[in-house]
Amino acid sequence: MERIKLKKKSPEYDDSAARAKPHLCDIPGCNDAGEYRAPKDRSLKAYYRFCRAHVTDYNRAWNYFDGMSDSDVQRHLYESLFGHRPTWRYTAHVDLEEALRGKAKDFRAAGKEKEQQKEKPKDRVISDKTPEGEAMAIMDLGAPITLDEIKARYKELAKQYHPDLNPGNTEAEEKLKDINMAYTVLRLAYQKFENYDPSME
Repeated sequence: MERIKLKKKSPEYDDSAARAKPHLCDIPGCNDAGEYRAPKDRSLKAYYRFCRAHVTDYNRAWNYFDGMSDSDVQRHLYESLFGHRPTWRYTAHVDLEEALRGKAKDFRAAGKEKEQQKEKPKDRVISDKTPEGEAMAIMDLGAPITLDEIKARYKELAKQYHPDLNPGNTEAEEKLKDINMAYTVLRLAYQKFENYDPSME
């Protein structure tokens, strides 16, 4: 008759070793079950068996670096960054390192040039026959110009032609209306130019 093999954790498994008393706590005099493992040393190959109370005390007092010199501790911490596995040194691949440095340099240069172009959107030529050109003429401005310069000029003109400083002066009042309209045109045009993307055409 063929013997049936059962898995150890199956209910039908009948083995005296499986039904033996649980391992007691390794602390002398403790009769509680040693259900929790705790490493005996840094190799993490051998373990104690403790009850809950004693494993907590042991783990709190255990120092993995106990007995190691400062240099050994530093080396261990450094190697742990790479999972304690050897890594390639760039010195073994000088050509690759130089190629990577070159690509990184080109990438940074391209990014810097793009940022500079964003910071200086002053290269637009504005025709006198456009609304922007007429607005520039009203505010006595010339291209190229920045938004900050437009704002500064608007404040200057608004103060100059303000009704409080020109009471009863209808000409100054009309001039201020033109200045307000010109400033609005230039501000909107400038914002549209800043957000312009040639790739969308």
